[in-house]
Amino acid sequence: MSAGRWSDLLPRLLSAIVMLVVGAVEIWLGGIWFAVLIAAASGGMVWELVRMLRPDEPAQAMQLGVMSAVAVLVATQLPPVWIGPVLVSPVLSGLFQMPAAARVRYGLFSLWVLCAGFAFVWLRNEMGLAWILWVIGVVVVTDIAGYFAGKIIGGPKLWPRVSPKKTWSGSSAGWVAAAVTGGLFAASLGLAPLVAVLLSVAISMASQAGDIAESALKRQVGVKDSSALIPGHGGLLDRFDGMLGAAAAFLIYVTFLG
Repeated sequence: MSAGRWSDLLPRLLSAIVMLVVGAVEIWLGGIWFAVLIAAASGGMVWELVRMLRPDEPAQAMQLGVMSAVAVLVATQLPPVWIGPVLVSPVLSGLFQMPAAARVRYGLFSLWVLCAGFAFVWLRNEMGLAWILWVIGVVVVTDIAGYFAGKIIGGPKLWPRVSPKKTWSGSSAGWVAAAVTGGLFAASLGLAPLVAVLLSVAISMASQAGDIAESALKRQVGVKDSSALIPGHGGLLDRFDGMLGAAAAFLIYVTFLG
């Protein structure tokens, strides 16, 4: 194994430690503290999205990023009837400002980010600590297992056209790690072990789908990373695309399965 294959490990680890400490404190505090963190991250991801779609309009990216952060924060404090209109407002505003070729991408990705941000705040503050730790844990172990299995085992690529680094071995390792995590959390969630395992694998697959969707976007617009905010990880979208996918899956679970 050459050193080059592991050259990004140290900055990834250091960045991950910082994010882990900050995230752990905010998750523990919950309430408005956690809502502010998630709102800021959501706004940052929309800022990155607009920068990728319209690199010649930095002011527009900042404007929509701030609008998105405010929308997520305000939505978490409102009655249910107002949540949808508030979350959709930055999406509609951006659609009017985007050129025709970028509207679909902006609309889909910005709505995804805003709904996922709201979902994480709702998950922490309404469902409780165990549920959000489970979702985050599934995404994290999926990423870690996939990273090391992909580096060590390698093998056929999952979807080389879209995400050239993803392998079947890494994806499969992520599913196994997620299943184990689900089994460990089953009692805390009040779920039957088999249900927790199956749901964890579904969340894991959704997180990988989020990663692939973001990779496809980057290839379409011709960038390597969504930004350079996080050393070793790229941008917020690069780091948290899996969380976005997991949040979408959890919303579907809550909406249709209760």
